[in-house]
Amino acid sequence: MKDMALWTEGDWIAAIAVVVLGIFLTVGAKIAIQREPEFAGHPKGLYMLFFAEMWERFSYYGMRALLIFYLTQHWLFSDAKSNLIYGAYTSLVYITPVLGGYIADRYLGQRKAVLFGGVLLAAGHTLMAVEGVGGQDDPTINVFWAALAFIIVGSGFLKANISVMVGQLYKLTDVRRDGAYTIFYMGINVGAAIGTILVGYLGQTIGWGFGFGLAGIGMVAGLVVFVLGKKALQGAGEAPAPLSRGRELTLYAVGVAAVAVIWALVQYQDVIQTLLAISGVALLGYVLYESFKLPKEPRERMFAILFLISLNPLFWGLFEQAGGSMNLFTDRFVERGGVPAAIFQSINPIYIILLAPVFAALWQWLGKRGKEPSAPAKFGLALAQMGIANLILVWGAQAYGVAAMTPVIFVFLYYLLATTGELCLSPVGLSAMNRLAPKFLASLIMGAWFYMTAVGNFVAGKIGEATGGHDGEMSKQGLLEIYELFGWISIGAAVVVLLLSPIVKRWMHLDTLRDGNVGDDLEGQEEVGEPQAAGIHPTTRPAD
Repeated sequence: MKDMALWTEGDWIAAIAVVVLGIFLTVGAKIAIQREPEFAGHPKGLYMLFFAEMWERFSYYGMRALLIFYLTQHWLFSDAKSNLIYGAYTSLVYITPVLGGYIADRYLGQRKAVLFGGVLLAAGHTLMAVEGVGGQDDPTINVFWAALAFIIVGSGFLKANISVMVGQLYKLTDVRRDGAYTIFYMGINVGAAIGTILVGYLGQTIGWGFGFGLAGIGMVAGLVVFVLGKKALQGAGEAPAPLSRGRELTLYAVGVAAVAVIWALVQYQDVIQTLLAISGVALLGYVLYESFKLPKEPRERMFAILFLISLNPLFWGLFEQAGGSMNLFTDRFVERGGVPAAIFQSINPIYIILLAPVFAALWQWLGKRGKEPSAPAKFGLALAQMGIANLILVWGAQAYGVAAMTPVIFVFLYYLLATTGELCLSPVGLSAMNRLAPKFLASLIMGAWFYMTAVGNFVAGKIGEATGGHDGEMSKQGLLEIYELFGWISIGAAVVVLLLSPIVKRWMHLDTLRDGNVGDDLEGQEEVGEPQAAGIHPTTRPAD
């Protein structure tokens, strides 16, 4: 134990994170042991899902904060190649929910899908702690690829399905649903913030195995919470029809086989790019096929969903530089004051925890006055803020001189604008998917949302690869040029989206959206992170 008199800023941040984690675990224990079926006006099942997702995000984001450094410093890939591998990995993490959502919808149910996914994730995060000696000639690198494969497939079974389960705890008309999703979203970001700090701190100050090992422990803890909390779910997430033991085992075997396929696939990023294009066209075709079988209003709502989903690649392509090129930029070119660069990945979830209630209140305040922006308008605002974030970082770095270390304030400003952009897009998008999709396509549409986020993550890898220039090693000037280019592209796209937003809003048919409409059966009516979404206010005229 280091003498407290010698503690650096990074040591103090890690210590504070431990204290905060202890407080949350104490509250969780209190909820678990109480006899009452509800806590603070919500069913105990919500809090079980909160803590399960908190631990899953703890492990995932903790590992994500270290990954680019692990690739460049331990496995000795170039900056460009490391960014591409990072983008390929995160893209596969977001594309597999399409398969996991489909299997849960049709066969397993969300609960068993989440449980199976949790087992695979625990295995993957545990394997990440196997370091070997490093370098690409070390055969242990195959264990590393296997770890990524387990995490990718496990995320596919868990990601979309646990979000759907939150909505299943409440009736469609239950006024508590808004608050429930806000609580759940807080769980995601508390886990992300604490996991990033602690895993990143251990990985960069003590050793890779310690950091990744802690991420594995976090995932096992989440799995234990989910198993022990089964009764609290009150039947939510069960299979849609009785499932034979043989068929259930076959589905699990498909998941294990998928790990083997991903193990090979993640090593060849060009193949992933081709598959993303092919599968994207196939998914679009299937969604359109299902859309044209629907009556007019539900069909046009599906068109609105497709428009919103199509904006994901650009936004997430820029936003997800955080764990890749932005992480390397912070490590090499920013005056950090002794704080490990990986810890800066916690800024985004901390901002979300602080700002999500502010945005919730803002949308409600605007909604009561009939001035809340529509969902597509919020998407336009998100793109504008992401573009401005890029340009502010570029301006700040150039103002102080490319040869000088960039003041850390510009990193905080970059993440502030990226976060406010995320709060205009991510919770609103999840809300739109949940609200507008027919019930029989609920998890698939949620999976499609994650799929286009996957495309965005792969785009992020390609953008990050470009910051490496021709020789594969990132330069500060090269990164700033790429960031400036895409900053202006994002702002230009934002203008187009804002101009088209009234048309897309009409496709949503908000004035006729009701529970239980024939041909318009909805999985949920609420969103993550805000009390009202997309101008849905029964007592006011929807905003333009």
